[in-house]
Amino acid sequence: MRPASVPSSHPGALPFSAILVALGSILPGMAGDADWGHYLGDKASSQYSTLDQITPDNAAHLEVAWTFHCGDIGENNRSQIQCNPLVVDGILYGTSPTLNLFALDAAKGERLWEFDPRSVGSRVSGVNRGVVFWKSGDGTGARILYATGNHLHAVDARTGKLIADFGESGRVNLFDNLSPDARRLGMQVTTPGVLFGESLILGMRLGEGPAPAAPGPVRAYNVRTGELIWRFNTIPLPGEPGYETWPPDAYKHIGGANVWSGFALDEERGLVFCPTGSAAFDFWGGNRIGQNLYANCLLALDAATGKRVWHYQFVHHDLWDRDLPAAPNLLTVTHDGKRIDAVAQVTKSGHVFVFNRETGDPLFPMEEIAVPPSDLQGESAWPTQSLPTKPAPFARQVFGYDQITDISPESRRAVLDQFVKLRPHTPFMPPSTEGTIIFPGFDGGGEWGGAAASPDGVLYVNGNEMPWILTMVESRRDTGATTSSGKAIYTQICAACHGVDRKGNTAQNVADLTDVAARLKMADVLAVLEAGKGVMPSFAFLSDSQRKAVAAYLLGLDEADAAAEDATVFDAAPYAHTGYNRFFDPEGYPAVKPPWGTLNAIDLNTGEYLWSTRLGEFAELTARGIPKTGTENYGGPIVTAGGVLFIGASKDGYFRAHDRATGKELWKYPLPAGGYATPATYAIDDKQYVVIACGGGKMGTPSGDAYIAFKLPD
Repeated sequence: MRPASVPSSHPGALPFSAILVALGSILPGMAGDADWGHYLGDKASSQYSTLDQITPDNAAHLEVAWTFHCGDIGENNRSQIQCNPLVVDGILYGTSPTLNLFALDAAKGERLWEFDPRSVGSRVSGVNRGVVFWKSGDGTGARILYATGNHLHAVDARTGKLIADFGESGRVNLFDNLSPDARRLGMQVTTPGVLFGESLILGMRLGEGPAPAAPGPVRAYNVRTGELIWRFNTIPLPGEPGYETWPPDAYKHIGGANVWSGFALDEERGLVFCPTGSAAFDFWGGNRIGQNLYANCLLALDAATGKRVWHYQFVHHDLWDRDLPAAPNLLTVTHDGKRIDAVAQVTKSGHVFVFNRETGDPLFPMEEIAVPPSDLQGESAWPTQSLPTKPAPFARQVFGYDQITDISPESRRAVLDQFVKLRPHTPFMPPSTEGTIIFPGFDGGGEWGGAAASPDGVLYVNGNEMPWILTMVESRRDTGATTSSGKAIYTQICAACHGVDRKGNTAQNVADLTDVAARLKMADVLAVLEAGKGVMPSFAFLSDSQRKAVAAYLLGLDEADAAAEDATVFDAAPYAHTGYNRFFDPEGYPAVKPPWGTLNAIDLNTGEYLWSTRLGEFAELTARGIPKTGTENYGGPIVTAGGVLFIGASKDGYFRAHDRATGKELWKYPLPAGGYATPATYAIDDKQYVVIACGGGKMGTPSGDAYIAFKLPD
């Protein structure tokens, strides 16, 4: 359980005033760094600012300073903005719902320039969580590095024009240096890389389903030329350490193990910390039997060479999509009277792991627990998993009968009727055909918004407590269609998102395909399958006849003339799954008892909680006399030297300020669309601002196109 208590002091901690003097630069009448110059605040991914003008005493007086509308919500109102913008020298750099890059006057919210990657033929897909600002050592040039689809762009920070001598006319194709087959597979870059000198260290987002996926090496590029500097293979090649933890030929056909959630850099030590994702396919690993290094790992690499210094694997042979969801936080803590430079990693399971930054040694004791075996064909689950004994998890770990919702007798009865048909829940219960509860859910626990870390060793993290249901289906068994028919291919590679019934998933912003024939023609469907669209990846690995068969099935046409000529679809897993399905009650609320969303402060000097509070509210439930429940939430917090924590994230669409010492809510503001992004704070002309992107579009909420900045009254 999460203790809720008042803050406590700890031995050896530096006085807060001394920390500010050490970290802060002085502005007229204000201590702190005026810029938010890196993704998540700094290269340590601390999500912390030394600005202190906004305090618990005055935060209630915050008002809107400016609102900027991007003007491009996107097709079918299913877009999002997840961007944590940068602010450098009074200019804000951000991205729009359709992934255009723009620069604003950060004091007024007025557009200075905009760059559309489509204008140079770049593919646009997925979401963007931030960009990278680089300035030459002599101050003569500055550029923004950001990616859409499979292209990394270098854009002049003054003009918004591509820099011609970077890569090929301002772009680098990120499929270069991968295998030729990778070009037919999906790739996106959602999270910006991190700078080390003149190197940009970059990850990528890849496919995770039963369809083929590209491998996910970590790579470093020269920021001036775009040339590749080094590459670390997260799925080792023959002769590389870790190769023995996979089947001998796995490197030829297994994908994933990629860094999609961001990095942290210890510049002084030259160490870059890389949290990796799971190997594909997420939920069946019969073709990758073994421990599967370096999937689901925190990798400490030499930032200059890409050589491994140490690693820690959080989940062995992952079967639950337990990829590391957020950038790690670098911070300094006191243990046994000694100051230790540490790295902390939050996980989807709601745990916080804390390591010595140099050695990789855990700072709190670990335990290895036995976990259930799998009964799926060809699968061999790893027999044990490791967990920290401290801090306690910030999300519940077991969904049992005693945790079934009780917001009404009707809700409880309906959930119970479904609950008894599912496999009983324990942590690390393998996927099954009868239905396995994933709790915390696929998105966490901790999610991509990450945690904030203050200089006194306290970690602030928001958590989700939403159960999901994973149900596996046999994909190779004939269901009234041949293995190469459009229906069979759809079941194998499309049903995980769009559902076996093709009804999509409103909460995941996945389109309903039952009426696709009323909206699209054969050529339109084929184009989407070939190139991908939005968050949907390309399925170019399918043959022309296979794509035609899928299109015919979706359009309700006779498949006889469009049937795939191939004898098999591809080397598919024997299982697919019915989709990413939240476990709701009949009213649409989580099937588990509240809290459904929390905000937590954890003292990593001691491993104890300072406070925990519920984040978000359903006003209609409050009106029924139900205590504040918290809501599902996406996007992270920032904390400041002024003693304030800022966070959007909650499904109710409010932007909030909390007292970072106590967790008390100080102020909230209703945003025009959900603030599912991590905010930023900066100062101009002795005035502190806080800005957040309001893109909505998650959890079935409306999309938006605004950035809103707040400040204290003049």
